[in-house]
Amino acid sequence: MTDVAREADVSLKTVSRVVNGVSTVDPEMAERVRAAVVRLGFRRNNMARDLRTQSTSATVGLLIEDLANPFYAGIAAAAAQCALENDTLLITASSEEDAERERRLLLQMCERRVDGLLVVPAGNTADHVYLRAEIDMGTPAVFLDRPPTNLRADTVLIDNAAGARSAIEHLTARGHERIGVVSDWLSIHPMVERLSAAETALERAGVPYRPDLIRYGLHTVRDTEAAVERMLTGPQPPTALFALNNRLTLGVLSALNRLGGEAGAVGAVGAVGAGSAGSAGGAVEVVGFDDFETAALMAHPLTVVSYDARAIGRIGAELLFRRIAGDKSRPQTVVIPTTLVEHGVARPGAGR
Repeated sequence: MTDVAREADVSLKTVSRVVNGVSTVDPEMAERVRAAVVRLGFRRNNMARDLRTQSTSATVGLLIEDLANPFYAGIAAAAAQCALENDTLLITASSEEDAERERRLLLQMCERRVDGLLVVPAGNTADHVYLRAEIDMGTPAVFLDRPPTNLRADTVLIDNAAGARSAIEHLTARGHERIGVVSDWLSIHPMVERLSAAETALERAGVPYRPDLIRYGLHTVRDTEAAVERMLTGPQPPTALFALNNRLTLGVLSALNRLGGEAGAVGAVGAVGAGSAGSAGGAVEVVGFDDFETAALMAHPLTVVSYDARAIGRIGAELLFRRIAGDKSRPQTVVIPTTLVEHGVARPGAGR
């Protein structure tokens, strides 16, 4: 609404009167406001009518990327518990990494007068300037896992760079020089941070740049499986693989399992035997970013970059409820630390 007032060169009160249908506004001013509304794509928020009485809906909205992904399920569970403790209902929706769908869902939540928003942005293609009017009218927003674009707001992030560095340092310390890295879409902020940190760590370790061992744009388990199979059956296959999220890790393990079975490898499932796609006769070592419940049950030895996923949802919700209660302090960014966790024991010095 503030942007509309600036665009139309009128007061905020005049904009409020026009969008609420007050008929006594000067026609020329009203026309300027309506034109600005169209140009800026402003949508009326019914909450504005209730600001005078400070009424609330006792609901908050949570927008995540994939309801089926355990990572987002953990965030949602923690946020729901915090909402319950504040006598508030959590409404959850999924944007499926679609920026336009994200915008539509968030504005629909605002139209339903949620008291605040928890948002996992849909990739770097999303521009969150459209939320400024909603925030100005009293609907705070907290961003989770990824920062907003063109908007200042509270944000809870993972220490992606430190996690990726520790993964590469772990593998190079074990003697690996041919390390494959598989990434999701680079429109996703954590992927950019993780891939950049991984490449920097490889350079610092003196590992030659191998573009044939870097794969990005892999969004599904099947895509990852196919890409990893091509790497492993190449003339100089990797001796280790670093997957930049949990879904990619499952694709890596699936590829290793398939190739290991075809090669008749013995020992751990997923080991690729000598003479096939293997690493000097040893098992291909795997590090994945994101822990998951069944990681310890994987037959193939697996190391993960782990962190408290539920803390993202809990801390984000706590920040949001403080804003709803009237906290007007400057926006802050909270970073969740990572640690390496080894599930199973991989063989050291898996070849160069």
